[in-house]
Amino acid sequence: MEIMYQMLLAAISSGTPLLFATLGGILIERSGIIQLGAEGLMLMGAVTACLTFLQTGSLTVTLLAVCGISILLGGIHAFLSVSLQANQIVCGLAMTLFGAGLSAYLGKPVSGLPVPRAVPKLDMPWLEAVPFIGRIFAHLDLLTWFSFVLVVVLHLFIHRTSWGLHLRAMGDNPATADVMGIRVQACRYGYIIAGSILIGLAGADLLLVYSPTWTEGMTTGRGWIAVALIIFARWNPVRALFCAYFFGALDMLGFRIQLIGSDIPSYFLKMIPYIVTILVLMFLGWRNRNKPSGSPEALGVPYVREQRF
Repeated sequence: MEIMYQMLLAAISSGTPLLFATLGGILIERSGIIQLGAEGLMLMGAVTACLTFLQTGSLTVTLLAVCGISILLGGIHAFLSVSLQANQIVCGLAMTLFGAGLSAYLGKPVSGLPVPRAVPKLDMPWLEAVPFIGRIFAHLDLLTWFSFVLVVVLHLFIHRTSWGLHLRAMGDNPATADVMGIRVQACRYGYIIAGSILIGLAGADLLLVYSPTWTEGMTTGRGWIAVALIIFARWNPVRALFCAYFFGALDMLGFRIQLIGSDIPSYFLKMIPYIVTILVLMFLGWRNRNKPSGSPEALGVPYVREQRF
């Protein structure tokens, strides 16, 4: 039971950055824009959090700085994909390469420096009386609790509000949404920026909570796993919660196997989440080959007002 408890706690810690990034991607793709820049945004969020916290020592200022850089990068992405109608796949890859390169340059002075504990834990001792899960949820940090709240809020927003209906309409048929009076381009700008903020917070959580030391490329492909999790979750925030923690558990499984003295090389153990990602994608593609994918129907298609197709 103790080993199971430690595994679940580690899965939550490892999966929370994935959850933030997946929720941000769902918000962006629900509006009809492909999000492939998560890796670069996470890296920029992480390096900004590191630089800001080491300079100021303030968690509030650090999170505001992460939101600021995410708004800037999200605005650039929105300008390219919405205003200029550039290829959205190329735009996402460009954001990833740009974020990876710039974060590596900015992070050189602080590479390897330890970051002091920044995110406080929300201690609720009364939860410890609940069997098993009480110990897990009694001492989680504030960013993890914020991710739980965010899952509920986004689910209700997308499926239970008129604004969520407008969001789904933009992703499925932007021309019809335009006829309904929805300002498609302006709303897409807003959702891209909002989703970019969540992805930037994923990088901040990765550095401030999970691995409090900046190293170049510290996301190690988590942004790409988040892109896959959007598909696994079928663009649903609640499913994203379970998918993120499942892959968080796989990420920690390799470390646990090393701790018990396995002779399997660590390089192969680190491959476990990525191999499972590929296998699950293949399985879902085969199982749903004759079914609707669940993705927004106009995903990746630029919308030009009054253009005829």
